[in-house]
Amino acid sequence: MLLDKLNNKKSYLCSLMEKRVRVRFAPSPTGGLHMGGVRTALFNYLFAKKHGGDFILRIEDTDQTRFVKGAEEYIIEALKWCGIEPNEGVGFGDGPHKPYRQSERKELGIYKKYADKLIASGHAYYAFDTEEELNDMRKRLEAAKVVAPQYNAVTRQNMRNSTTLGEDEVKKLLADGTKYVVRLKVPRNEEIRFNDIIRGWVTVNSAQVDDKVLLKSDGMPTYHLAHIVDDIEMEISHAVRGEEWLPSAPAHILIYRYLGLEEQMPKLAHLPLILNPDGNGKISKREARFPVFPLSWQDPRETAPYIGYKESGYYPEAFVNILALLGWNPGNNEEIFSVAELAELFSFERVHKSGAKFDPEKAKWFNQQYLRKQSDADLAKAFKPLLKEKGYEKDEAFMIDFCKLVKEKVQFVHEFWDHGKYIFEAPTSYDEKVITKKWNAQSKEVFTKVLETFKSVSDWKMQPIHDAFEALVKETGKIDMQLLRVLITGVAGGPQLFDMIALIEKEEVLKRLEAALSKL
Repeated sequence: MLLDKLNNKKSYLCSLMEKRVRVRFAPSPTGGLHMGGVRTALFNYLFAKKHGGDFILRIEDTDQTRFVKGAEEYIIEALKWCGIEPNEGVGFGDGPHKPYRQSERKELGIYKKYADKLIASGHAYYAFDTEEELNDMRKRLEAAKVVAPQYNAVTRQNMRNSTTLGEDEVKKLLADGTKYVVRLKVPRNEEIRFNDIIRGWVTVNSAQVDDKVLLKSDGMPTYHLAHIVDDIEMEISHAVRGEEWLPSAPAHILIYRYLGLEEQMPKLAHLPLILNPDGNGKISKREARFPVFPLSWQDPRETAPYIGYKESGYYPEAFVNILALLGWNPGNNEEIFSVAELAELFSFERVHKSGAKFDPEKAKWFNQQYLRKQSDADLAKAFKPLLKEKGYEKDEAFMIDFCKLVKEKVQFVHEFWDHGKYIFEAPTSYDEKVITKKWNAQSKEVFTKVLETFKSVSDWKMQPIHDAFEALVKETGKIDMQLLRVLITGVAGGPQLFDMIALIEKEEVLKRLEAALSKL
């Protein structure tokens, strides 16, 4: 086992030196790009950056029936917002292997010549079965208690295809324009073995692999053929994708083998799933507890939009940092990394095999760390439009002081209002628990003296206010500071008391104290 691991690592490192790193992110435009897809793009990007290679965006639009208007544009904008932009591909610039949409490549006849080669060598065949015939086959297998009915080396013998029909009949069907698909001819009982960078050696018996459709009846290739052809022609060195493609990998190995391209085949890496917080399944786009999409996505087939991380107030750097640590670890106890630092540290050896649970609360913590990295001026600029929506406008100096005061309490810019609105608005009620526990017969007299003391402060800044208050405490004895906070703001907690009092205008503080003393 240890020797296998050492040999695998040696072979892997040698391949890096021999071949320029070229990786691709190849989503289908069938909907918005969710966070699982973004993480796949991120790991490709980090690997390419680390090795000075290329990161390509390829659009795999072979399934035209599932095409969703606006999805391609969304994918491009999402990658831009995340700061993980490809250096080649759709929306990011042409290279020597354009075009990068499979529908456009299909029109050039790129895929058919590979399918024809497989047919000529006897490793693929024409299948003329109608939808009704395919349904009948499935029903027969289900009636025979077959758990996973499939078109394979056994069932193909009873179907209408070029392995069961005579050569003349096949030629006539083709000449007559009869609809057909091209299927991979998978051997009946053969061991298929391949090395995955993350999972090590994987062995599957071909009996578990169905005869994948390679070309559909409209001439469009399926993913199984198209991605292989494109990876070869685009000189992709590493195919990094989600583990949902692992069951299809044995068929893909056979296609490379039958095309005589096994030596040029990219290194495979199947990433673990991102699981929901309960760990009992992969994250769904309908998860209501947290965003799943980087940007808000309106599916034209649905009524309600999905709110994105951007619109929820996350920094793109925080979002990327969150994703990087889902299924990968840096080998130390640190958690906050720039994209450049992630690229320097990244390796597939530290990618986990098992799924990674997503923690929404930890995601908020990440955003808080990035918020605290922002300058007070930048926070003030970001919060100013939100404050204006509430009906308040303040100068830049005030906004900076406000953000400096409140930022340690918030995880998002939009929370500045919830945690600091009392600075702008006088309280209409007072924390009941504090008043019940601490307000007594002497309180009105004590805080009347506080009011008079504050009136005497001519330089309304934190230190003079604090000094005047301390002088009063020495004169009268202890004064409850939490009760003072409640009288001014209505709430029992908040930022540093005298900094907050200084930020509120003097006349406003006096007015609030007078109002509280008249009500209590």
